[in-house]
Amino acid sequence: MTATPSSLAERRAQVAASLRARLPDGCILSDPEDTRPYECDGLAAYRQLPLVVTLPTSEEQVLAILDTCRELKVPIVPRGAGTGLSGGALPIADGVVLSTARLNRIVKVDAHARTAVVQPGVRNLAISEAAAPHGLYYAPDPSSQIACTIGGNVAENSGGVHCLKYGLTVHNVLRVRVATIEGEIIELGSEALDAPGLDLLAVFIGSEGMLGIVTEVTVKLVPKPAVAQVVMASFADVVTAGNAVASIIAAGIIPAGLEMMDRTSVRMVEPFVHAGYDLDAAAILLCEADGTALEVAEEIERMKTVFEGAGATAIAVSQSEAERMRFWSGRKNAFPAAGRISPDYYCMDGTIPRKQLARVLQGIAQMEQSFGLRCSNVFHAGDGNMHPLILFDANQPGEFERAEAFGAAILALCVEVGGTITGEHGVGMEKINSMCVQFGRKELDAFFAVKRAFDAPMLLNPDKAIPTPHRCAEFGKLHVHGGALPFPDLPRF
Repeated sequence: MTATPSSLAERRAQVAASLRARLPDGCILSDPEDTRPYECDGLAAYRQLPLVVTLPTSEEQVLAILDTCRELKVPIVPRGAGTGLSGGALPIADGVVLSTARLNRIVKVDAHARTAVVQPGVRNLAISEAAAPHGLYYAPDPSSQIACTIGGNVAENSGGVHCLKYGLTVHNVLRVRVATIEGEIIELGSEALDAPGLDLLAVFIGSEGMLGIVTEVTVKLVPKPAVAQVVMASFADVVTAGNAVASIIAAGIIPAGLEMMDRTSVRMVEPFVHAGYDLDAAAILLCEADGTALEVAEEIERMKTVFEGAGATAIAVSQSEAERMRFWSGRKNAFPAAGRISPDYYCMDGTIPRKQLARVLQGIAQMEQSFGLRCSNVFHAGDGNMHPLILFDANQPGEFERAEAFGAAILALCVEVGGTITGEHGVGMEKINSMCVQFGRKELDAFFAVKRAFDAPMLLNPDKAIPTPHRCAEFGKLHVHGGALPFPDLPRF
């Protein structure tokens, strides 16, 4: 962005005036002091003041915003609750932020069909709260579920600790209603078991706001299990713990949740929430069974047998619902607990084959030495979705840059072992360079073709998620060491 402050001010006045001609004043924020809260999402290291922020309260207002921005050729950045961790909702200096926060109505809960129809600004946890009187709940449960919204969950294809058994957002959304950049309303998916035509719903979920604006979502609800218990297993080293994860799946057990935390994470969290974690363990696994009382009792015994055979040094089983929730509270509070031991942290998100857990954890330990930074590992071990927390101090010159390089190295390792650079946080701005490691030119061209099919003017969340060939070429130049690129077997431009 090379515009001068005066030209930005003129553009802001023009865009705000055009929007105010079609929207109530309360839906528009244009003064910098009012737009400041929207300058970043959960990845607070990247900040940019938007030109204007819009807060529509209806689908008609969303269409009016899209029409105005299309006519003025103004980029649009959709935003949910702003809890995203990849910079997906990072504003553009000459763009409009379209917040769906006020589209927060639960349209209906259908207990017989086991569905809920909600607007995108409804909080994830609020869906389960509304469904609770019917003995139902919404299964995907990101750690930010008390604040994150279903619209953002759709954008990022969010998961959570129970995604191993119940699936990600894409497995629990039946239909989305979408406003396109052309000012049309389309519906993808169906409340029936199948929908005619191509499965564009799966294309749209996880598209990070680049294809359209969600105005309504139909989600699947599942019965609340009669009983749930958690096994907490301790291990003397992370390699043994990683192998135990593979052993659980190999035994034919599909837990409701299977999470892993290393010693750094355990010692970081325990004083914060008093979850009852084993402070002497090099790693702990949390493995949940749910269902009828008989099913859970049988599965818990099978889990204990596998863990004992895999070398667990200690095993504890939750004996009450309060204790089960306490076990999970530590895992779900790992991110805020990082503030107890480090001024800042950088949360990564990569996914690997389960059999590679031990190798990747050993690789991260080696990187701690080479980058001179600590790393706390917490992740959805059951499906290989890792969330390394790189600890650093932004007040120390160069430490954030080292943290970024550390994170990029972790993602490159994920790709090397057959994994991917994201599992549920999305690409956004954070991982756009790592896309050059993961994908080749033909694949990126295909991604851009899908983008253009939905958004020909390229106005919806532009310059996010999909890198241009030029960006990848420049990124490659920066990562040549001794005349050789890392991971030379990977396709490059």
